[in-house]
Amino acid sequence: MTNIRESAETGIMSQEELFSRVNALKKEMNALILAHYYTLPEIQQVADIVGDSLALARAAEKNSADVIVFAGVYFMAETAKILNPSKLVLMPDEYAGCPLADSCPTDDFSAFKERYPGAVVITYINSTAEIKALSDITCTSSNAEHIIRQIPENRQIIFGPDRNLGGYLARKTGRDLILWQGYCYVHDAFSEQALLKACGEHPGAELIAHPECREEVLRHAAFIGSTQMLLNHTVSSHSESFIVATEPGIIYEMQKRSPHKTFIPAPKDPDNPRSVCKQMKQNTLEKLHQCMVNRKPEIVIEEQLRLAALHSITTMLEMTPG
Repeated sequence: MTNIRESAETGIMSQEELFSRVNALKKEMNALILAHYYTLPEIQQVADIVGDSLALARAAEKNSADVIVFAGVYFMAETAKILNPSKLVLMPDEYAGCPLADSCPTDDFSAFKERYPGAVVITYINSTAEIKALSDITCTSSNAEHIIRQIPENRQIIFGPDRNLGGYLARKTGRDLILWQGYCYVHDAFSEQALLKACGEHPGAELIAHPECREEVLRHAAFIGSTQMLLNHTVSSHSESFIVATEPGIIYEMQKRSPHKTFIPAPKDPDNPRSVCKQMKQNTLEKLHQCMVNRKPEIVIEEQLRLAALHSITTMLEMTPG
């Protein structure tokens, strides 16, 4: 890990100084720092809670902080604000967006929804507030199957925006889901050919994959699950090495929990050996510190939109045990 050396001339602070100042600001502001597993290791180190989308949504729902600082991508901080209208919600980089969420424009999705009157609309949490407002239920990759199984068999289900996750859920539940054709560029980039080559190079390694990967990749996986489920599996599995087909930021926590095991980032193609979420990595320690000092960028959501989006999120939480 590279330290930034403090310089009297430039005013650049060391990583240790940034940690110290962020921790002091947390106390001063009564702030809670939430971070996704895909963020940089130093962000995960300073966060109060590190988790996947479901865990972070729960943390955002139930806390006593006055300020929430969300190190993730925009829809995550937006969800925190939807759940906490009276709290100051900050994010280190307001331009850390989600291309999957952006692949589902509001007007287009509204027209898509109108083609299937009476269908239950379940949307992945990786979506904008406007899309959540058009939805009956929000879901995450951790709870999507559980939620779908609670919908009566005679009801049609629209699922979006991730077609790969939707296809996986359709196969798992036997439901004929109506899929929006969006995808996560990180997970969609993993190729069957490159993964089979990696498996051949590491014959003892167990291939584990996120359900946002393509079907031809998932069929070779020994275990498929959400980010949290993948992490838990690497702890409980008897395997000593894993090829990890998801964003490699999670490997930091995997290695921390199982230091004696080996974790190999799954290749997506020979020319680009890792599939990385560039937007998650836009959250830096320096930006985190500055957003707390300046109390911006602040997440602001118009109240009518917030209330409309809140319904699908609270329905998700009510339908999900724990």
